Amino acid sequence: MLLAGYMVPHPPIAVPEIGRGEEKKIQATLDSFAEVARDIAGFKPDTIILTSPHQIMYRDYFHISPGEHAEGSFAQFRAGQVRFSVDYDRELAEAIEAEAERNDFPAGTLGERSRALDHGTMVPLYFINKEYTDYRLVRIGLSGLSLAEHWAFGKMIRKAADSLGRRCVFIASGDLAHCQKADGPYGYRPEGPAYDEKIMEVMGRGAFSELTDFDEDLLDRSMECGHRSFTIMGGAFEGTGVETRKLSHEATFGVGYGFCIFHAKEAE
Repeated sequence: MLLAGYMVPHPPIAVPEIGRGEEKKIQATLDSFAEVARDIAGFKPDTIILTSPHQIMYRDYFHISPGEHAEGSFAQFRAGQVRFSVDYDRELAEAIEAEAERNDFPAGTLGERSRALDHGTMVPLYFINKEYTDYRLVRIGLSGLSLAEHWAFGKMIRKAADSLGRRCVFIASGDLAHCQKADGPYGYRPEGPAYDEKIMEVMGRGAFSELTDFDEDLLDRSMECGHRSFTIMGGAFEGTGVETRKLSHEATFGVGYGFCIFHAKEAE
């Protein structure tokens, strides 16, 4: 059962051990992470399903992390003392793989190049773990396939979770446009703010079906990060009514950070 979904960014600078004070410039982002963590703790899910753009990614295949366990740290951000250890929901990961096989769909647990957790996974978990830790994780990467195929994969994830009776929440990890300020790390393009305005409006209405209608040129030129992550989550909610709560949006450092919460109506 899919209880809730969360659109969240993954800025390492939000983690105090990395930001070293700079995180205070994105207080709305910190407040939203705290709200998401409290919301998840309220559901007490068995499993967190998390899609990350920084997980292993292939052009024509969706990678699902295999095995029982994984670890990671923020060492690449000079905060190696912040470490993570997660237990995977292997049964659900294998059920998703089996569902993909039944549909002749390119997704599974093959091709693991690295077992270490990525920052697109660890940043959200840093905040969630402050409120709730009694979960197992299914970690899934994106692909170079079409938006429609990301949507279709979301439907398969949902079907597999339902088949096992899992109480799940879905975290779609992804920053928004990366080119929103001339003095930002990626400079400025008008498509950056345009994408952020559009995606926040669409997600703020819980209009998941519109995610597959976005123009690929806009996605490319805006240098967005999370659209395919959001689209997988949208597919997982197909046919499910949601109560939507838009929390915040910031682009203080030239990269968009957006948050929305989606509760499945039958989970209320």
